[in-house]
Parts: sequence; C-alpha cells; structure tokens
Amino acid sequence: MSEKYIKPSRNIAARMLDDEMIVMSVRDSAVYSLNATASVIWSAADGSTPLSEIVASKVVPQFEVEPEVAYRDALELVEELAREGILVVADHPIGPQDSA
Repeated sequence: MSEKYIKPSRNIAARMLDDEMIVMSVRDSAVYSLNATASVIWSAADGSTPLSEIVASKVVPQFEVEPEVAYRDALELVEELAREGILVVADHPIGPQDSA
C-alpha cells in the first residue's frame, strides 16, 4: 500500500461549525458539509502527515472503529473530495507549490 498525503485545495473556503466542517469551492460555489469523521480528517490534512497516520491517531481512537475499515472509508472520502477539487491527494508529501 502506498502512502497517501492530503491537503485542502487553495480554491476553497472552509469554516468549522459545531462539529462539522463547511467547505465552499471557489471554482463553482458548491458547498459541502463534512460530518464529524470527515471533519477530523480534513482538520489534520496538512500535506505532510500520511493519511494512514491521521486515521490511526485521530479517527480510530475518537470513533472506536477498526483501523482497516477506517482507512478504507477515509481513502474513499479523500478520493471523492479530490474529484470535487476541494482536496489535493498525492503519493508524496504535498508542499505549498503542489496545492491546486
């Protein structure tokens, strides 16, 4: 399994409301409401921490879910958010120049 690194796109505006992250795409003004689990992943998306580490250190303990299930679901989520253009996903750490 190759590591995945994630970072919010530069083409978004995001704000935490209660325990949900609200994200708006600057590109098309689409608004996304991320649930508590997705918000934890989003908040930890710094481009340098592998997704597997985010899941193991943040998601598994907080939501009491099996690590394999949590990682599979997280990977599906980040790939969907990347398709929407609000998250950058790479096989290597993401620097400032790599943010879409």
